[in-house]
Formats: sequence, C-alpha cells, structure tokens
Amino acid sequence: MDKFVEFYGAGISSMSLPDRATLANMAPEYGATMGFFPVDDETLSFMRRTGRDEALVKWVEAYHKEQGLFRTDSSPDPIFNDTLELDLSTVEPSMAGPQRPQDRVLLREMKSHFKKVLTAPLGPQGFALPAEKLNAKGMVKDNGHSTEITHGAVTIAAITSCTNTSNPSVMIAAGLLAKKAVERGLTRKPYVKTSLAPGSKVVTEYLDKAGLTPFLEEIGFHTVGYGCTTCIGNSGPMPENVSDAIHQGDLVAAAVLSGNRNFAGRINPDVRANYLASPPLVVAYALAGTVDIDWETEPIGTDKNGQPVFLREIWASQDEVMEVVQSSLSPEMFKKQYGNVYDGNPMWNEIPSTDTPVYNWSDDSTYIQEPPFFVDMSLDVTPIQPITGARALALFADSVTTDHISPAGDIAEKSPAGQYLVGKGVTKRDFNTYGTRRGNDRVMTRGTFANVRLRNMLVPNSEGNITYYLPTGETMPIYDASMKYQADKTPLVILAGKDYGMGSSRDWAAKGTFLLGVKAVIAESFERIHRSNLVMMGVLPMVFKNGENWQSLGLTGHETFDIIGLDDNIQPKQELTVRATAKDGKETTFTATARLDTPIDVEYYRNGGILQTVLRGFMKQ
Repeated sequence: MDKFVEFYGAGISSMSLPDRATLANMAPEYGATMGFFPVDDETLSFMRRTGRDEALVKWVEAYHKEQGLFRTDSSPDPIFNDTLELDLSTVEPSMAGPQRPQDRVLLREMKSHFKKVLTAPLGPQGFALPAEKLNAKGMVKDNGHSTEITHGAVTIAAITSCTNTSNPSVMIAAGLLAKKAVERGLTRKPYVKTSLAPGSKVVTEYLDKAGLTPFLEEIGFHTVGYGCTTCIGNSGPMPENVSDAIHQGDLVAAAVLSGNRNFAGRINPDVRANYLASPPLVVAYALAGTVDIDWETEPIGTDKNGQPVFLREIWASQDEVMEVVQSSLSPEMFKKQYGNVYDGNPMWNEIPSTDTPVYNWSDDSTYIQEPPFFVDMSLDVTPIQPITGARALALFADSVTTDHISPAGDIAEKSPAGQYLVGKGVTKRDFNTYGTRRGNDRVMTRGTFANVRLRNMLVPNSEGNITYYLPTGETMPIYDASMKYQADKTPLVILAGKDYGMGSSRDWAAKGTFLLGVKAVIAESFERIHRSNLVMMGVLPMVFKNGENWQSLGLTGHETFDIIGLDDNIQPKQELTVRATAKDGKETTFTATARLDTPIDVEYYRNGGILQTVLRGFMKQ
C-alpha cells in the first residue's frame, strides 16, 4: 500500500498498548509503510507501568496536548485521505500460513484448510501432493520406541519473536494454558521441538513470579534466549530421528510459531508448512502434535484418567489472564532489567577488543570481512550507460520473498556458502546461519538465491539454488554461474512476477543481488522497501506495463537483453525500451518503467548506490 496507517475510533479505548504495539509492528505484513496509534491515557499508563521516569511521562503528556495530538474519548476523529472500517465484533481467532504472513486462516477452518493446501497447485497456498502420497507416514524412532507421524505433524513449536513475546497478556495466557494442561496430565508429543524466546528478560521475571515457568518447562518450553530465534530461521537443526522420519515419508511437516514471518524455507529446511499463531496456540499445537485437528470437535489429548481434554477446557479466560498480569508485573521489574543493559552480560563484556580508530580486518575471519562496495571506486561518477548483451540469471513467478533471495537460516553443507566455510576449516556444526554470517560478504554473496524452496523457472521443475549458464547450457549453482558471467564481463538481469522482494526488508537481498553482477530486475511489481534497497545498491528496478509479464511476452530467459535509453538524462519513472534477442535472432521489444521514483533515487543510481553517494559527498567536503 505504501501508506502511513493510523488506527482510530472508539475501539482504541479498549485496547492495551502491547496489543496496539503488536498491530503497529506488523505493518510490513499488511503492506503499510508504517502503522501507528495516537497517544492517549493508555500510553501514559504504559510508560508508568514500565518504569519510565514521571518527569518524562508528564513531558510526553504536555507536549502532545499542546500539539493537539493527545486523544481522549471525546476527541473528534481525524480527517484522512482514505479510511477502512473494521467491526471488532467480526474478529475471530485465526492463524497465518502455510508460507506467507498475509494468508489468514480462520482457526475453525485450519483442519480443512490444511487438507486443501496439500493437494492445491504448487505455490504459496499449495504443495501439489498427488493422491497416492496423501496417506504417507514416517516413523520417529527413539531408544527402542517408535512414533508414527503424518502430513501436518508439528515438528517445531516456538514461542518466539518480539512481536508477541513482549505482550504480557498473551505470554501469561500461554503459561496458564501450560499449567492447566500439566495439571490434566498432558504433555507435548515427543517429536515436537519446543522453545521459548521472550523479547525481554522482564517476561522471564513475571512468568517466574506468576509461578508459570515450571509448567511451561514441563512441556518443553524452556527459555533458549531473548529476541529473534525460530522466526528468523534460528531454530537449530531438527533432531536426526525426526528429520529421518520426515524424509522417509516425504512429509509436509509443520511449524507453529508466534513470530511474524513464515516464508518458505525460512524456519527450517525440513519443514514445509509454517503457521503463525498466538503464544497460547503454540502451546496447544505442541500438545496436539499436528495441525490436522479441529479444536471444536477433537480433543487435544487425554488426561490421567483417560478422559478426552478439549482446548476450550484448558484455555484461560480474559479475566484469569488479567488477574495474573496485574499481580505479576511491576515497574520495578523494568527498572531492574533495563537499568543494567551495559553490565548485565558478563560474557559479552569479557570479549577482548582493541581500542583503535579503525577496525583491524582479518582475512582469516569467517564472520567479518571488509565490505567490497568501495573497491576501485573513483571520486568521479561514471556516466550512466545502456545495459547491453545481458543474460538472465533467473526467471521467477509471483511472490518471491527476500527469504528466497537472501535466506537467513540454515547453511547447507553442499551449497557454495557451505563449501566456502568447509574450505576455511569450519565444520557443519559450527556453520551457524546466514543471519549470523551477514558481516562476511563472501558467505552472503554465495548464499544469495540459496533458499532450498526457490524455484528458478529458467530451469524447469527445479528447486533450490540452481540455474543455467546459458553460453554452454550447463546447470550449476547461481553463484557459480554468476562468477562465470562476471569473468566474461556479461551483465545480468532477473525477470520476475508480482510482489518481487516481499517480506523482511533484508539489506542483503539487494547487496547480494548487486554482488552477483545483476544490473536490472524486471518484475510486474515490487515490494516497496526492496525496490528502494535495489536502487540504493545501484541495481535498476523496472516494471512491465500493466497486463504484461515475461510469460505473456513469450520470453524464455534464454535471450540476450538490451535496455535502451539509459543515460545521464534519465528521469524518475522514465519508460525504457527492452530488446530481447533469441538464439535464432528473433527480437522481442517491450517497454518497461524504470522504478527510480524520485530525483534522489536517480542520484543514488547515477552514483552506483547510496554508499557511493554518501562517500563521494564526504570526500568532496
């Protein structure tokens, strides 16, 4: 939408600030530039509850009232360009998945929804399983015991991500559900990998004070860290016996997590169906062990007396949750935890460091390398030139995410990045993830387009990091092909469908694209931030005319591409001519719009990116 979205209306008065923050933080998932709520008495109350100085609270109140920005129940509604209405009485429990956060699934329809996506055409809402594979099974073997799993088995259940895990009401609700489950004799299924990663140490403190921590731990939700874990692919490897069972049956295993992103290949390479849910629902699915369940008619398990236990029996009421919240949270908790940010982690503070004005780069480091973006950069700007003789590195359909372009999670041992690390003497157990290696361009460039679920349509029926090196027709990893093209001094382009670059605003999705030698990406549409990031790396984003795409134009990706009209006089959103020449000499010419949307975009592109623009500005001062 590229919009600033303000929530307003009488319903705001009944919403807690943590609930508002959850909605505001999800702005990228509903397509907004940002989402925000007005300042009101609840804002001030939250500041006091979380230990802010009273003088600061009074200053915030006075400033916003003086500016006419302080909302009260009697305040008139603001006047907006556009408004959307939501009847809160129509809101009902839901989840999102199996591969995108915007794909909402009503909780009461989860069972039927999952059955549909198993056989639906391959894509964000389908796994295209043939009928003969629908009853596939795998056996999880553990110390002489075997447990059968089927499609929909929940192999990862994680309370993770600061989006939800700094919201006391949902965290307390998860703890109360765990308590009631344990008291009834329920426990998680043995093949479910569980974890708890709160957004703040305050969460641990109030769960402890409420006496809920032991119950969460009883069913496997031990605290593994604070902040981003499973949501960004840091779930760690699947237990080998579970992974073997998934592969044995070629199962569509599931993850349920309280994060905010669930794109294909992001959570774990062994898990294909990923659903976003509230923290208490994460606990519930860990107990059930499958997403193939109807909560209304099917029990979550059986109690110590062999009686069925339904989710509604152990779900905490809003009154129960609020009673525990009010008795367990105090401003002192926040003052204590945030008052020692700089000395609260002795291990971190013991890391040796040198007091030097510039960083001492080490060629042996596999984590941090000097960025290559300024290599051979001159003070003078090179004139903009047309792109000629380019080859297609990849062809994509719709909804290619930044997780497809630059995965954050597991590094496969046989991948270019994995082989680079092996060559540096790093064993697989110490690979860590792409997210933790982001300071090393040698890993991240090799990891660009390395998502195991990526489908490059240049190579039909392929999955993962593969493309054609078109001059010889060889198939090889995308990185390897890029290096051969760059050795030939051949520029590269990418052709894509709608919503290219949707998802996390990951800088390496643009950096890696640039370092692979891609000069232009021609798509039907772009996610807002990724388009901007491409421009800021000196990669030209272009969009087909409405109703056109590479398929409708009959392109195969085997052509050579010339982008005509690129020069120093380029203007924002200028139309350019693209000429695609097939091997037999047939030419296909079409017009595409350069998505340099503003004069500053043009300036960044002219300089080769924002980094070069800023550095040249410093050098000229």
